[in-house]
Amino acid sequence: MASTVSGPPRRPPEPGGGGPPAGKRKRRVPGRNSGTRAPGPRRRWHWKAVLFALTALVIAGAMAWALFGPRLLVVRSVRVAGNGAAVPAAQVLAVAHVTHGQPLIWVNTGAIARRVAQLRQVQSAQVSRDWPTTIVITIQLRKPLFALPVHGGYALVDAFGVNVRDVTSRPPGLPLLTVNTASGTLRGSPAVRAAAGVLAELPPQVSREVRVVTTGGPNDVSVKLASGAIVVWGGAEQGSVKAAELQILMRRQARVYDVSGVGTAVTRG
Repeated sequence: MASTVSGPPRRPPEPGGGGPPAGKRKRRVPGRNSGTRAPGPRRRWHWKAVLFALTALVIAGAMAWALFGPRLLVVRSVRVAGNGAAVPAAQVLAVAHVTHGQPLIWVNTGAIARRVAQLRQVQSAQVSRDWPTTIVITIQLRKPLFALPVHGGYALVDAFGVNVRDVTSRPPGLPLLTVNTASGTLRGSPAVRAAAGVLAELPPQVSREVRVVTTGGPNDVSVKLASGAIVVWGGAEQGSVKAAELQILMRRQARVYDVSGVGTAVTRG
């Protein structure tokens, strides 16, 4: 006869007992036994303290600058650069009129540059601040390109027709300038500008031989070489093409090399 072994009898669940009803889960309360926590009062106070300290530093720095900055960062020295031997630094400082002791931030650098640029040897001037106490005046000098015969010597003239300085004898390497225009002034003359443009376009081996540059206007420039030959250049347009044609023409000797008409260059004599 088969025997059956069984465990102790199961007790029926009591009403209101401990286990949750089937199919329902426990409800989790946020913040309880979780990985993140809501920011507490201490953390919020920490960031407020940092912001307060930074604000206080900015205000203190602004007040210190307002009280002491203008007194400490003032002009104590002026430095001149680019003047070379042609323009003494004392001459530049005399026309610059920089006020020592003035707060550096209040210095009108544009006005100083304009005053320095009035010197006839100066082509341009730039003024900058070198903190904490220095003003720097940097100038670009005019470069003489021509020697213009005048009473008692020569006026050395740059590409803009400005008389840079007067000398008693013509410096070697500077060609004579002859201007055949009705204008009574050379400064800003288109004829002089055209002559300077032609000198820049000439082949180097030809430019070194130039003794006289004659200009009657922007489209009427010619040069005389050391050999006595004349190069009729015309206007400044298509200078590189004219230079190439001139090199071809100069393979044979001639008294006149005419490259004024691009594509129709000719020699004469």
